[in-house]
Amino acid sequence: MPHRSDTANTFPQEDKKTAQDFYGLSIAPKILDILERIKFKVPTPIQLKAIPLAIQGKDIIGIAQTGTGKTHAFAIPMVQQLAQKKGTGLILAPTRELAIQIDEAFQDLTRAFGMKTACLIGGASMNDQVQALRKSPRVIIATPGRLIDHMGKWNVIPDEVVMLVLDEADRMLDMGFAPQIDKILRFLPKDRQTMLFSATIPKEIMDIVSKYMKLPLSVEIAPSGTTAERVTQEMYIVKKESKPQLLNKVLSQYHGTILLFSRTKHNARKITRSIRDAGYSCAEIHSNRSLAQRREALDGFKSGRYRVLVATDIAARGIDVTGIELVINYDLPEDAQNYVHRIGRTARAGHKGHAISFATPDQARDVRDIEKLIRITLPISKHPGISLEQFLHTSSSPSESRHKPNRYQNQKPRHNKYRRF
Repeated sequence: MPHRSDTANTFPQEDKKTAQDFYGLSIAPKILDILERIKFKVPTPIQLKAIPLAIQGKDIIGIAQTGTGKTHAFAIPMVQQLAQKKGTGLILAPTRELAIQIDEAFQDLTRAFGMKTACLIGGASMNDQVQALRKSPRVIIATPGRLIDHMGKWNVIPDEVVMLVLDEADRMLDMGFAPQIDKILRFLPKDRQTMLFSATIPKEIMDIVSKYMKLPLSVEIAPSGTTAERVTQEMYIVKKESKPQLLNKVLSQYHGTILLFSRTKHNARKITRSIRDAGYSCAEIHSNRSLAQRREALDGFKSGRYRVLVATDIAARGIDVTGIELVINYDLPEDAQNYVHRIGRTARAGHKGHAISFATPDQARDVRDIEKLIRITLPISKHPGISLEQFLHTSSSPSESRHKPNRYQNQKPRHNKYRRF
């Protein structure tokens, strides 16, 4: 299965007819040669807008949904700038998986310049990271907690940072990293270039912008909550106890790679066992897995050894694989915004993809929150292999029934769709 970072610029033929190449974006010839060698031919919209400004040294707020090529939108300018001046580039990322993938993307570019990188993440050997830092890396990619560990031991010298990137900034705040980010930024030189990339811009991010950035320019390619352009979506209303049966039907219907999201790590383990028992190759990735186990699962999924990868939201922005056919929301996410990040794992780099969500009859509010965010109504489907009675409850909770009738009772399918909640 082909895979590359989130900037694997391979687009359908109809897009290439009018697409611009990387020439004319102020990119140095040596980097253009590298992009040609790694078969990056068509810049994504965020790259078209952000790269020229970043090369000029401007502070940037990049607003773009996941899977739009943000990594190279900051990696190309950073490598070009560092090739011309002293100092270090620092990238902060919310998850280990994302940090590793950013490091891999940078290595494609830095190798030709003789620059070294260091990836500082939890769950990996501190000693190995210290050895990497002693080799004077020009680019450091880190999760906030592990970077603070190294700063406390003076393994990282903040004064040398001349360029800073906050990647997936909203996700870092969602994960509770705000105090660590604030601590890190207070130690960095004020005379630096800062780039912040995020799918959404909540108040907390604006606080960071006003406090730590210099007249930043906003680059937006999609409104907050916009889903990937080429992903189709559908939803099944299903009783909790009927989810395994519905999952088996879906797995038999689709034959490509599948990324499945569970709300809890306990349920992820159960689902993984169930999928394996059904005869499908499957791996799991969540916070109870060691870094080595998570890397093995992700590498196996990329290579095709595992057809299905079961993940919790820790992986919603850390899995970057081109060619995922289907995303299944076995459990709806607690936060509607995570729905966008989850289904953004498919339909990447111009490919088409599909997302299926399982909603229980008592999750009407969760579905409405998702629909309000993405500004579309999710089509509700019925699987031909499962009867209507297996899908639906026939009673609602007392609190629900006081406010509205149970709209699932006595429903008849119409064009294989159901009425709304």
